[in-house]
Amino acid sequence: MPINLSKGQKVDLTKRNPGLKKVMVGLGWDVNEFDSGADFDLDASAFMLGSTGKCPTEKEFIFYGNLKHESGAVEHMGDNLTGSGDGDDEQIMIDLTKVPSNVDRIAFTVTIYDADKRRQNFGQVSNAFIRLVDMSNDTELIHYDLGEDFSIETAVVVGELYRNLGEWKFNAIGSGFQGGLAALCGHYGIEVA
Repeated sequence: MPINLSKGQKVDLTKRNPGLKKVMVGLGWDVNEFDSGADFDLDASAFMLGSTGKCPTEKEFIFYGNLKHESGAVEHMGDNLTGSGDGDDEQIMIDLTKVPSNVDRIAFTVTIYDADKRRQNFGQVSNAFIRLVDMSNDTELIHYDLGEDFSIETAVVVGELYRNLGEWKFNAIGSGFQGGLAALCGHYGIEVA
């Protein structure tokens, strides 16, 4: 049985699951029944953060335009352009044994592509979740439903993996941003064109 988290809750990952090495982070969502005239293209990203809370370089920003970190620690499995269907809409693979020593946290985010132009926001999204699965035995470890707390936001920091005294933990964050991916990049120290 996975641990179902609430916003702000933190849980030990490696202490509860000794030997945990590879984790699949699945993110999913549904779009409410209405038509804005354009597909909803939500994008999952991972920001690999140093002790300052910023990405050391732009290479630590893993998204549809940069699918794999050079260390092999974080790999995005590709962009789902519509979010249709059940289960995970996008997946990010994490190899905890390969995370560089200068990375303390990995933040997982979801943004709406072209949100302003398409007049879309997270108030129009439902059933959003993040789940962590142990790749060695396909066991779901953590499940966090974001709930319906959002209205005009176009980006959400869903949760983060972080190192604490040699162990990996997970924090269910669920905080929204306006300004989409550009706002998140600025928050995490990435220059955007």
